Amino acid sequence: MSSLVTQAAPDFKAQAVTADNAFEELELSSYRGKYVVLFFYPLDFTFVCPTEIIAFDKALDKFKERNAEVIGVSIDSHFSHFAWKNTPVDQGGIGQVRYPLVSDLSKNISRDYGVLFNDAFALRGLFLIDREGIVRHSLVNEPGLGRNIDEALRMLDALQYLEKHGEVCPANWKSGDEAMSPTTEGVADYLAKHN
Repeated sequence: MSSLVTQAAPDFKAQAVTADNAFEELELSSYRGKYVVLFFYPLDFTFVCPTEIIAFDKALDKFKERNAEVIGVSIDSHFSHFAWKNTPVDQGGIGQVRYPLVSDLSKNISRDYGVLFNDAFALRGLFLIDREGIVRHSLVNEPGLGRNIDEALRMLDALQYLEKHGEVCPANWKSGDEAMSPTTEGVADYLAKHN
């Protein structure tokens, strides 16, 4: 599997259930000018998936404050997404999440992003796409390992800091921390201060 990082995000058009429960065709390229956190999950009505979907929804305002949109994708139909959204959380549903859930029934989107597992379902893939439609970060987990939403926000902050300041973000960097110049001297100075 080759990485999509630094490459144009594969565009797609697919049916989605929107925040207001409408069925609409979603086109990824229509999000140009915004950052996109595109995440794949295995299946509706499963176990780890709702914890992630609801966690992304709880953090949605933080993503929007950073000019980022969140989009979820699985190989389920938009009808299944609709049913899951309209099932109460205490009965195994996800409730009224406020971002679109895309249907990838053909499995082509999952295949294009390199997360299709055994031609059956998507692994837990996450792709941070910049305002120009370029993949700048990706992470893929096996189905039993849920993602850390705070880490997705941290990576978005790091990308935006890099774009604005040209400085690179060292290990464990978070917003408000010191970054460093992308030079040998910059690294040496940073390490001298932090070790």
